[in-house]
Amino acid sequence: MKTHSGAKKRFKQTAGGKVRGRHGMTSHIRVKKNAKRQRRLDSPAIISDADRPRIKRLLKGR
Repeated sequence: MKTHSGAKKRFKQTAGGKVRGRHGMTSHIRVKKNAKRQRRLDSPAIISDADRPRIKRLLKGR
């Protein structure tokens, strides 16, 4: 089974088996968000347990 090309650009698997991705709400309208919030959103997010199996299935070919 091939890896989903969109998922491989957006997610990475950590050594412990968790999935890392980006925070939402970061691409535009950043003027109204304060600097502390923007810095926090820039760091990678750990994907929730509920979404993890679906993303792992998309990354299966890796």
